[in-house]
Amino acid sequence: MNASQSILVVDDNASNVALLEHLLKLEGYDVRVAFDAEAALQSISERPPTLLVTDIQLPGMSGLDLARRLKSRAGTSVIRILAVTAFAMAADEARALEAGCDGYVAKPIDTRHFSGVVASLLNRT
Repeated sequence: MNASQSILVVDDNASNVALLEHLLKLEGYDVRVAFDAEAALQSISERPPTLLVTDIQLPGMSGLDLARRLKSRAGTSVIRILAVTAFAMAADEARALEAGCDGYVAKPIDTRHFSGVVASLLNRT
């Protein structure tokens, strides 16, 4: 069981949130959700997650801006960040990593591959 590792999913599309939440809960993770970066920041201030899974394209503040903000602050810089996006070009992955994301997954999510990516990020020391 992975309940000690909390994951915050941030996506403005309810279907994407439902899929990611389902996949992560199947693995036993403690999952919370937010539908935009502001709600994510509020949730993080209350209880920082071990991993943030965020869409890059969010209303208002983008997922990349959210990543930059978290990585620039001492209290949140240790949160691992997995970017997910439908814009799956090589430059997009490079931009995500440059913004401070620790990993990158293209949409549509390959459900067979996703849990391995999450486990790999959570097991980094």
